[in-house]
Amino acid sequence: MSYELAIGDRTYSSWSLRGWLMFEAFGLPFKETRARMYTPEFTAMLAEFAPARLVPAARIDGHVVWDSLAIGETLAERHPDKGFWPKDAPARMKARSMCAEMHSGFTALRNSCTMNLRHAYATFAPSAEVLADIARIEMFWESCPGEGWLFGDYSIADAFFAPVATRIATYGLPVGPRAATYVAKTLAMPEFRRWRAMGLAQNFIQPGYDKDLPTISWPGPAPLAAKSVSGVTAMNATCPYSGAPVAADSLLEIDGQVIGYCNTFCRDKTLHDPEAWPATMALLGRR
Repeated sequence: MSYELAIGDRTYSSWSLRGWLMFEAFGLPFKETRARMYTPEFTAMLAEFAPARLVPAARIDGHVVWDSLAIGETLAERHPDKGFWPKDAPARMKARSMCAEMHSGFTALRNSCTMNLRHAYATFAPSAEVLADIARIEMFWESCPGEGWLFGDYSIADAFFAPVATRIATYGLPVGPRAATYVAKTLAMPEFRRWRAMGLAQNFIQPGYDKDLPTISWPGPAPLAAKSVSGVTAMNATCPYSGAPVAADSLLEIDGQVIGYCNTFCRDKTLHDPEAWPATMALLGRR
C-alpha cells in the first residue's frame, strides 16, 4: 500500500492536523508533502493532488482522495484491524455523526478561534456564539462512553476533535472537568507533541492569525530543557532520526549531554519538546 499526504502549516492548519493524525496515530507509514499556506508553492503542491483544492489531500495507491472524512473512511475501509471507528455499532453511529457535524459546523468557533499552536492567551473573551459552540461540543464529549479518548480507544473522532482541544487551550475557553481532562490528554499525546514541535521549528508565522493579547505558557506538558550549542562534540555520530552524519551546526545540549542531528530542523524540532522524540530519549537513557 502506498500513501502520500499533502498538508499545510502545522501551526495553523487544523484540517492538516486531522489528516496527519489519521495516518500517524494509527501507525500507517506515509510520505508527507507539505508547503506553506498562501504561497505559490502551496498552489503548486495542490495542483499535484488535483482535483483537491484544500489540504489535507492524500494519494492512495496512485488515486487522489481529498477531504478529511473521505480520507478517514478510506483508511478505515482498508485497515479494519486498526480500529479507526469504534467496534460497537451504536458508538460508531455516534462517532460518525459527531465527526460530520464537526466537519460542517461550529463556524463561530472556527472563525473567532483559529487554530494557533504558537500561543496560549490570557484574556481572550469569547462571544456568546463561541460559548454556544463549546457547550454543544461539551455535550458531545460528556455523552461519550470513554473516560480518556471519546470512545475508549483512539478513533477518527479523536483526530477530528484534536483541533478543538487546541483551541480550548489556546484561547482559554471555559470548559468543565470532562472537557478539561480531554484537552489535557490531547495536548499530552506524543504524536500531537511532535506535530506541534515541528510547527514551532518551522517558525512559519502567518499574518492575521496572532491576536494582540497577553500570552501565558502553553498548557500542555512542560518541555524538557534543551539549548542549541556549538563548538563541542556530540555523543552520537549519526542523526537519531535519519541516520545521516551529524552536522556541526545542529547540536543540542539536554541533561548535560550533547546530541547531534543531521540538520537544523531535526535539531529545532527536538529543541521545542525533547521528550516527544523517542530516539532522542533513548540516546539520553530515558525511555
